[in-house]
Amino acid sequence: MSLDDGLPPLREVIAQLGLSARKSLGQNFLFDLNLTRRIAREAGPLQNRLVVEVGPGPGGLTRALLAEGAARVVAIERDERCLPALDAVSRAYPGRLTVVNADALTVAEPSLVGGARAIVVANLPYNVATPLLIKWLTPPAWPPWYDSLTLMFQREVAERIVAAPGSSAYGRLSVISQWRTSAKILFDIHRNAFTPPPKVTSTVVRFEVLAKPRGEAEAAMIERVTAAAFGQRRKMLRSSLKTLGAFSDALIEEAGLAPTARAEEIGVEGFAALARALARQLA
Repeated sequence: MSLDDGLPPLREVIAQLGLSARKSLGQNFLFDLNLTRRIAREAGPLQNRLVVEVGPGPGGLTRALLAEGAARVVAIERDERCLPALDAVSRAYPGRLTVVNADALTVAEPSLVGGARAIVVANLPYNVATPLLIKWLTPPAWPPWYDSLTLMFQREVAERIVAAPGSSAYGRLSVISQWRTSAKILFDIHRNAFTPPPKVTSTVVRFEVLAKPRGEAEAAMIERVTAAAFGQRRKMLRSSLKTLGAFSDALIEEAGLAPTARAEEIGVEGFAALARALARQLA
């Protein structure tokens, strides 16, 4: 399968530029066009859409997004070695690709999209995948600048994102992911599809933005109560929340929860109630 964009196969691009994936940047290049186009289609429909991509590398997924009809792609790439490959993609799709040489952890995406509604599609570098997700899920205002996220993670991280209360995978990332979005695992990608092959299976997850969170709360308060509760997940709430210095049994009961409950037993709405209680206590 090939793309009718006049560009050489990605393996040739890599060879010509002498590119190698850097472990320090969490890079694993995906060459299979069937897979990159499948990811692009799962994020769609892309017609008339603005897409933000993080960690495009040499541009395999970028090319698929443009070929599948994205009106414009803003690609945020930290690795300057990949810029010549992305410049070539930009020339093949005039006016449709903007490359931003920056660290996605510190960039202000709303300024890049100029107030337009966007979707995010990315094969995230493993070493920044979770911090980036938390950044996107915890802006002070909601709804955010994007309508959906279609992202690739290590399988273990994907399972934590969608885990239900009571399961061993349920934790802080589960609560933060499910508080403001509806998250769903789409499909796995075998390690051998990447160069170099990672040690784990990768999984594509789609997040749909909820118009209203599952429980009103401040993002900063949700982060604080989940960090405290799951930091000592085997302890009862009356013990684990003491690290916040503000919780009493009465405050936990005011949130509709039992002080003897443990973090892994509490649903998303329960953590939102705890976050509201903490905000009132600190006001």
